[in-house]
Amino acid sequence: MGEDTHDQAHGIGRRALFVTGAAAALTLGSVSFAAADGQRQETRTAHGTLPPGSPDFVYVPVEVPAGVREIKVSYTYDKPSVPAGTQGNALDIGLFDERGTELGGRGFRGWSGGARTEFFVRADDATPGYLPGPVREGTWHVALGPYTVAPQGLAYELTITLTYGEAGETPRPVYPPSRAKGRGRAWYRGDCHLHSWHSDGRRTPAQIAALARAAGLDFIHSSDHNTNSSHPHWADEAGDDLLIMLGEEVTTRNGHVLALGTTPGTFVDWRYRARDNRWARFARDIRRAGGLVVPAHPHATCVGCGWKFGFAEADAVEVWNGPFTPDDEVTLADWDNLLVASVRQGRDWLPAMGNSDAHRDPDTVGMPQTVVLADDLTREAIQEGIRAGRSYVAESKNVTLALTVTGGRGQQAGIGERLTLAADTPVTVRLEVSGAPRCSVRFVTDQGVLFTSDPLPVSGTGTVEWRTTPAYAAYVRAELRHEAAAGPVPGPPAALTNPVFLTAA
Repeated sequence: MGEDTHDQAHGIGRRALFVTGAAAALTLGSVSFAAADGQRQETRTAHGTLPPGSPDFVYVPVEVPAGVREIKVSYTYDKPSVPAGTQGNALDIGLFDERGTELGGRGFRGWSGGARTEFFVRADDATPGYLPGPVREGTWHVALGPYTVAPQGLAYELTITLTYGEAGETPRPVYPPSRAKGRGRAWYRGDCHLHSWHSDGRRTPAQIAALARAAGLDFIHSSDHNTNSSHPHWADEAGDDLLIMLGEEVTTRNGHVLALGTTPGTFVDWRYRARDNRWARFARDIRRAGGLVVPAHPHATCVGCGWKFGFAEADAVEVWNGPFTPDDEVTLADWDNLLVASVRQGRDWLPAMGNSDAHRDPDTVGMPQTVVLADDLTREAIQEGIRAGRSYVAESKNVTLALTVTGGRGQQAGIGERLTLAADTPVTVRLEVSGAPRCSVRFVTDQGVLFTSDPLPVSGTGTVEWRTTPAYAAYVRAELRHEAAAGPVPGPPAALTNPVFLTAA
């Protein structure tokens, strides 16, 4: 095969860890290749052991000579047994080209996290998760992310293969349009948290789009972990009936956030923690790229999933992520506390949304889905509806609701809107529901749950009314809950709304 294999050992000593302890990354010794010299391929193997307490990112420089057509990387690492309750080994991987590893720089060429054991990059093609483009001469970096390290350490082995030859032509990216055929100002259904095989999902963009259409969705959002590689692969799946927005799930060690609806091709870096004080910069970058900042599953219990950056930079928050679980219940309560604080402090409020976070079977695309009142089916209009809180979350296309508050001389406000009246003016809160058999309606205010209805009939259709005043309720939002299994704990929601605010004149 014309291969020339060399071994190189890497180690991280206590001194190295001490010196770099304040940083999030460490760079090891280089892996070098000779010039082509008539060979078709060259392979180098590098191995080492990462101890507990390793930096978040460890870079292995690769000296790439001229004339390389393709770079291929594979890796393995050990997974020793660990005591119960102790984290084992998990090692992520990615690639940066000769432009460097600077935070927010231009050198990013791909990330697969722990979803793949090998990848390749060349001008005309790349493994999903990675960006095709020229393999230029210079110092490239394989990025290792020791997500968790067992007490015994993490022993790894990298195999790097360079293939020489004439480079292919890099395809010009084509992106889905930012507009679909809408219905004018209407309620549009969407799922803004979806993973394809470009990160740790198992579905192709075509499969996801087909499932979205079956779920009755009008729009979806691509949100693969820490990569924008899928962006050019969605154009063929869009259509008059389906708007496809592009973005990323920025997956840091201190929580995940959706960069929702950024300009096609935008990459958002994820290599920082809350203590690094870098987050505000990247939140601004998301907005400059036309996106929304939406912390995802803020109270999820997986390692690194809990949101630690606060909500000052957020445009909305994901309160319902996939099948409703106890951490979603905590997020819902936490979000409600934020609503109370916004009323007390007279500042802007944070809208809620829900998404499926679907990766693979049996994950259900569109469960839940965010239903947005927008002026049209365009990226900008959907984003504006989400930002304004003119939306509710439903478990499926079968559930439809309408929440209105009416008072005074017929003044009326809907979801995400504000009604200003004299403090003692009676107002009527009205929720019309369909598609929710045996569910109960709860009206929630800044004091908590103040009204719970009897279960709806088996038809799932009904109207529930409740009366209050601006003095008694600063806002009202609705929850549609399934029957509880037992006791006073509420059942999972079938739908929940953003609030209608009541302001005392």
